[in-house]
Amino acid sequence: MKSLSLPMVKMIISMCIFGSIGFFSEHTGLPSLELVFVRCICATLFLSLCWVLSGQYRQERWHKKEVAQILACGVFLVFNWVFLFKAFELMSITIAISIYHLAPVIVILIGSIVFKERLTLLAFMSIVICFIGTLLVIGLNGGTSLDELLSSGVIWALLAALFYAFTTLLGKGVANMSAYAMTVLQTTLGIFILLPFVDFSAFEGVTASNWSAIVATGFIHTGFVYYLFFDSLRYLPTRIISALVFLDPAVAILLDTVFTGFRPTGMQMAGIVLIFGGMAFALVKPKVKETSGQAHARVQQNRGSKEH
Repeated sequence: MKSLSLPMVKMIISMCIFGSIGFFSEHTGLPSLELVFVRCICATLFLSLCWVLSGQYRQERWHKKEVAQILACGVFLVFNWVFLFKAFELMSITIAISIYHLAPVIVILIGSIVFKERLTLLAFMSIVICFIGTLLVIGLNGGTSLDELLSSGVIWALLAALFYAFTTLLGKGVANMSAYAMTVLQTTLGIFILLPFVDFSAFEGVTASNWSAIVATGFIHTGFVYYLFFDSLRYLPTRIISALVFLDPAVAILLDTVFTGFRPTGMQMAGIVLIFGGMAFALVKPKVKETSGQAHARVQQNRGSKEH
């Protein structure tokens, strides 16, 4: 357990800082794609410097398969950012972040399909509860059109959750390369992916105050946070990662209600409670049924210990 303490601290810090990203993004004055582009540049500079100064670049073990895996993870990571900021543009931080944090439940669902992990009754019930909660949060009705969903930010938040789940699943399989190399590769890839689509005229009206928020989201929320996130990811079990993810929305919702004055409706509040209740439900570890052989071995062990 002691070996997990430092990775847990790193994950806790990263989640708490990341929880404030929605609050900062509203003060950048940039559209989602342009903001992510700047974040990628800032993070690449910051992490490259850390990588060189730490001397870690000399110890890297480059494997083609793992590099390809990291780059694939990077694609999901970059679009996860774009979709999340797009959701922040169109809806409240509280609602967007609640939908976004369906990701751990999506991880469980994908894990049961791709990795053939057994989907327990508790996990299945958590998925159903989260689904009902999502419907209440977004206020779906039979007459809701796709255009209305897009303009409300719901689809963007759901896509962000899906891509966040893919990022987590792919990132967990990386074992040889350092967090520095991993994040530098991904943010550098992000620069090249987004460059053809950036509207540079969006930067013309940016004020000094906007730039402060932009730099914070780039160097702190992206560079520093994702170094901590990926460095701890490889050492922590999926169950602990999913539990610590709760810190992110807790901070985000606190900032949204205190500083922006957002107040969810009764139905939305019920939906938020169901989503996070369902997520907590998914984290309950099922009791493993003891086989007759295991029971016999335990009895023999107890007898032996009493005799000694």
